[in-house]
Amino acid sequence: MSKFRPSGGYRTTCSFQTATIIYDATYWFCEKFLDARSRTVDQMVQAARSGRQNIAEGSRAAATSSQTELRLLNVARASLEELLLDYEDYLRHRHLPQWKPDAPEALAVRQVPREFKQVRPHQSDLTDLTDHERWALYARWLEHTEPAVRANATICLIHQANYLLDQQIAALERAFIEDGGYSEQLATARLAERQRKKNQPDPSHPPDHIPNCPQCSKPMVLRTAKTGKNAGQQFWGCTAYPDCKGVVKL
Repeated sequence: MSKFRPSGGYRTTCSFQTATIIYDATYWFCEKFLDARSRTVDQMVQAARSGRQNIAEGSRAAATSSQTELRLLNVARASLEELLLDYEDYLRHRHLPQWKPDAPEALAVRQVPREFKQVRPHQSDLTDLTDHERWALYARWLEHTEPAVRANATICLIHQANYLLDQQIAALERAFIEDGGYSEQLATARLAERQRKKNQPDPSHPPDHIPNCPQCSKPMVLRTAKTGKNAGQQFWGCTAYPDCKGVVKL
């Protein structure tokens, strides 16, 4: 039997793949430019890791709980927001410039996926690449000798990941409102199956008498209502239908 609700598959999502680049970039940034004994290092690495890991955990939780999936994605979003502030603080405390959204450098980072499609049109997007191949596309910034370049490039990627997570969260919220959570969907499916079995005739106990139509006296046949308040329920219908609309309830 297939899963009632899909789960997993997070490794091919843009949000998880972007969060992976952010985590790796943060780990190596802290290793190179911050004192390993600093509490900030632990906080930044843990925030980057939380952003990535909670996307994965939320995807796995989708099979049994919409609310848990939403909660974990919001945790991932909050962790990346915390990391964003840490990078901004790093630049501000050292009087280093932060790229404006429309700065050429920031635009260049954001243009990577579009440029990739132009150069390699046979591949749909960056999700088809390995982690190493995706990193290589951003290596000119994330492996730069200047910490300001690395920090600013990572800030751009965090904004991208946050945008993707916002879209995921909004879509999940809409689905939850329209379709209900896992428990509600499971209960609905269970009730539908019970009703189906209830309406299904028992082959071991066939009707022992086929009535004649009360209107024209012709033999009747067992039918199932397709619409209306009795949809799914069986009844005896006249074999002369539609000329005769005589019915007899079971």
